[in-house]
Amino acid sequence: MTAMPPQQPEPTDAERTADTHRADHQPAEHRPAESDSSAQAAQDASRLRRVLITGATGEIGGALARAYAETGTTLILTGRKQRRLDAIASDCRKLGAEVECTVLNLCDEETLFTWLDEVCARGVPDIAIANAGMNTDIGPQGNGERWEDSRRLLQTNVIGTLGMAHQLAMAMKQRGSGQLVLLSSLAAWHGLALTPSYSGSKAAVKAYGEGLRSWLKPHGVGVTVVMPGYVTSPMCEAMPGPKPFEMPPEKAARRILKGAARNRARISFPFPLNFGCWWLSVLPAGISQRLLGWFNYTH
Repeated sequence: MTAMPPQQPEPTDAERTADTHRADHQPAEHRPAESDSSAQAAQDASRLRRVLITGATGEIGGALARAYAETGTTLILTGRKQRRLDAIASDCRKLGAEVECTVLNLCDEETLFTWLDEVCARGVPDIAIANAGMNTDIGPQGNGERWEDSRRLLQTNVIGTLGMAHQLAMAMKQRGSGQLVLLSSLAAWHGLALTPSYSGSKAAVKAYGEGLRSWLKPHGVGVTVVMPGYVTSPMCEAMPGPKPFEMPPEKAARRILKGAARNRARISFPFPLNFGCWWLSVLPAGISQRLLGWFNYTH
């Protein structure tokens, strides 16, 4: 008859704990290695982001696209000029970004909403910058704005911007994260006689963004209102009146990027012009109007 080997006693709870403790404190080279590829994939996924920019063919929009362009970022760009859009996309791809381009008229609400639905179906943007806009003025002789121009401006600056923000706010709210960046202007502090429709449109964007921020904050979505002064561009060049403290679009883009990353409620610059425009909004109306006349902003 074959002898049975003696049975080993079951380890006690204290012995099990000691074994586990020894295993946890083994040198790394003695422990099973984690999958390097899995760790790298998780790290890469945390850096991936989708950034949507309207008005990308403008000076500020193009500078923003280049500022955000890097490996791990997908840029969703739209503008009205195909060749300019293609050139900006090429620059961004050289910087490592993936780029989706669409020529789009923001005045067409149905087309805008269809495009946004398609974008969100591929992945809701992490950052969306409503930068598209236009300007009009009272003319060199001060004869006043043409209503056709004012209506088109309001459709672009107000309806297009607010419509886009509304659609993306709903998608970001459902996901529980995201950052909306709405381009207003220092002209939103106080209406300018030279550009009344433009001033009114930017005041609307400012007020809407402030309200939207308070509503979306509990849902993990940030909203930033940007109020730039004069930024070098063909649109700025066409505007009548003095242009103090004008700055290049690249500098403006850097300020916007940094402020949006911190979820700033408002990004307004340059400081001296912002301070002056803010004062116009708090001073008695008669004094503000007189000051604007002294600085040649009334005709």
